[in-house]
Amino acid sequence: MRLRHTITASLGALALVGTLPASAGAAVGTFSYVSPEYGDFDIADPVGSECFLLLQGATSAVNGTNSTATLYADRGCEEPLSTLDPGAARGFAEPVPHSVSFA
Repeated sequence: MRLRHTITASLGALALVGTLPASAGAAVGTFSYVSPEYGDFDIADPVGSECFLLLQGATSAVNGTNSTATLYADRGCEEPLSTLDPGAARGFAEPVPHSVSFA
């Protein structure tokens, strides 16, 4: 009887772990942006709190993730410029964002 409870509890824990995202704090989806010199780029399933460089800045962006994207004027995610909610899109004039992170 005790062994059966242990096995049942273990299987339940495995099922729960299987429903968690592969990387804790990762956004699910794709963040897309247009670089004025290099064209279209995608960042797929970005890790939360990591700073991503936007090559030559972004003239427009689409946040196709399930997390809020914070866009920064600098290349090191230190000077917040704007946010994009999940599913939102926006075009940018000067200053354009040069980095992004997800929360």
